[in-house]
Amino acid sequence: MSSPLPYLADLEARELLPAEQVAAIAAAERIQPFSLHYELRTLLYLGITMLAGGLGVLIYQHIDSIGHGLIIAVIAALTAACFTFAVRHRAPFTWGIAPRTSVGADYLLLLGCLLFVVLEGYAQYQYGVFGQRYGLVTVLPALFFLPLAYWFDHRGVLAMGLTALASWVGLTVAPLAVLTQNEFWNDDIRGAAIGLGLLLMCTGFYSEFRGRKAHFAFTYLLLGSNLALAALATSLLDAPYYRDSLVSAGITLLIVGLCAGLFWYARRTQSYWFLILAAGYAYFAACYVLVHLLMLVPELAIVGAFVFFPLGALVVVLFFVNLKKIMHGPAGPAAPTPSPQP
Repeated sequence: MSSPLPYLADLEARELLPAEQVAAIAAAERIQPFSLHYELRTLLYLGITMLAGGLGVLIYQHIDSIGHGLIIAVIAALTAACFTFAVRHRAPFTWGIAPRTSVGADYLLLLGCLLFVVLEGYAQYQYGVFGQRYGLVTVLPALFFLPLAYWFDHRGVLAMGLTALASWVGLTVAPLAVLTQNEFWNDDIRGAAIGLGLLLMCTGFYSEFRGRKAHFAFTYLLLGSNLALAALATSLLDAPYYRDSLVSAGITLLIVGLCAGLFWYARRTQSYWFLILAAGYAYFAACYVLVHLLMLVPELAIVGAFVFFPLGALVVVLFFVNLKKIMHGPAGPAAPTPSPQP
């Protein structure tokens, strides 16, 4: 929030505030504390990332002298210590926003989850504890992190659990394509991604509507919409109009429908994240349709290149210039979006 000091002189000149109140407000403004909330949280994030990276480099450089058994034991001990501290400072469970009892406990819980993934991956790589069941490697973190996120009311852990769930779905649907052929977007994986993305979006809407961890809706909708729209976009590129116009039209309509839903939700919750997301994918779909329509009529290609695309760029500029007007237009009662949590 900007300081009111520059406006006090103007208010006093207009005789809207007496001199005594101006002096009191200015004095209170000068001595009020400055919040370092976001700066400290950023430093904590960086500290966790640097600690995990530094431990990885240290282990890699001295792996021959340390030994695999000792490394696994140390990682397991650190993981247990992080979870123990988080459990001791856990607030009572509630379907609403749980009160924060310790900022350190939130970040140690996040570090414990990261160490758990490192421990699992290290054990699988070195000893092959899961054999060839690669899906089990990804589903275990999902089954562990998702209940943990609700128990500790932690959106960062929820995001990790949903990411692990998406990995498990991809490996389950097409394991050979991902592991041996490096095909991360084939038809089966795209279909699974669209289904999972829509499921996550429905879960987010349900959690907000029913009041079951309603502040988790942001994470569900953000990850689900990105997953579904990215899969639909790649599907659209693999189904050009000149080959299968009905499939392309159906995919385009689905993209536009999801973007319209995100646009409505963005205005209702006053969330710029979803507004930009909806506008970006809608612009992609519009450009895709325009390009393929111009390909059907080659005579219009030059006109499109010199007229339609500059006009599209102008629309994008106008969109960003009028972003606040678009966001704060008449859209019914607004519900503020919960601020992201680590």
